[in-house]
Amino acid sequence: MATSTSGRPASMTPTPRRTTRVLPSDAAGIAEAVRLLRAGGLVALPTETVYGLGCDATDPLAVASLYAAKGRPSFNPLIAHVPDLAAAQRVGILTPAAERLAARFWPGPLTLVVPALEGATCELARAGLASVAIRVPAHPAAQSVLAAAARPIAAPSANRSGHVSPTTAAHVLADLNGRIDLILDAGPCAVGVESTILDCTGDTPVLLRPGGLAREAIEAVLGLSLSAAPLAPETYDPETAPLAPGMLASHYAPSVPVRLDVTEVRHGEALLSFAGARPPGSERAALLRDLSPAGDLVEAASRLFALLRELDAAGAEGIAVVPLPRHNLGEAIADRLRRAAAPRPD
Repeated sequence: MATSTSGRPASMTPTPRRTTRVLPSDAAGIAEAVRLLRAGGLVALPTETVYGLGCDATDPLAVASLYAAKGRPSFNPLIAHVPDLAAAQRVGILTPAAERLAARFWPGPLTLVVPALEGATCELARAGLASVAIRVPAHPAAQSVLAAAARPIAAPSANRSGHVSPTTAAHVLADLNGRIDLILDAGPCAVGVESTILDCTGDTPVLLRPGGLAREAIEAVLGLSLSAAPLAPETYDPETAPLAPGMLASHYAPSVPVRLDVTEVRHGEALLSFAGARPPGSERAALLRDLSPAGDLVEAASRLFALLRELDAAGAEGIAVVPLPRHNLGEAIADRLRRAAAPRPD
């Protein structure tokens, strides 16, 4: 397992109290974010998917601080965010398939796992792996920060490990106030679920995590059907350690139990609906929210984490979720809900 400089797992390193500021994503806010990142600080950045918690991916102390702030197990690798393809090629070795996908979908909600270039990111950020996960985000504020920082920025979701991912600055503050230095506020995220992740270390790309870029769009570029990797266990095993973030079986979890594909709402439950679905018992739901009354999967993805947080805060005994489509962005939504409903590790 990767360790901090103290020899302890990075996620076990004590977290010093920090003063967390919230600044708008204007020129002054971006300049301050860059200054902090280059000095080893922790900065929450807006992206088109969710807010990410950024640090210098070349600095082991900064990365150890990030793991500690999130309470994240250090065998779970981080995504290196860069401003463009040229910067990505200084971090990893892109295969022909990875280059085709990058040319078509970057900037955007796609992460590519490729062989790492030695010394381009620290070993702790890669969780000791010989591969590195790389993404070029499309959000203009993130682009500005990355270009000015002039180094890869590790940026997992800006929340406590295993919690529901943040799509607003307020979500970040609720989870990480006092644990990070700055939140750069650019309003709600447009996509609302994390990036799609592909393993491009072999001859044929493999889907590691469905996300904001639909499988169908990727398959159209590659001219083949994607196979999917199994989820990783919650405890460290060098044989099955995850190649990328978001592969643990239990993740994105509210504090109350989540039931999927419900045909009725039980007493004390809140209801997460879609396309106006009202299963029996809906009238007694502690709170009812619809991901998209119009049945729009793009709208549903953008609202998923915010509504899970709202339902979780309603004081209900659990969250009931109606059946949802599994095509296009529905695959990513179903993946996040399945992980939210998974049994928690001891």
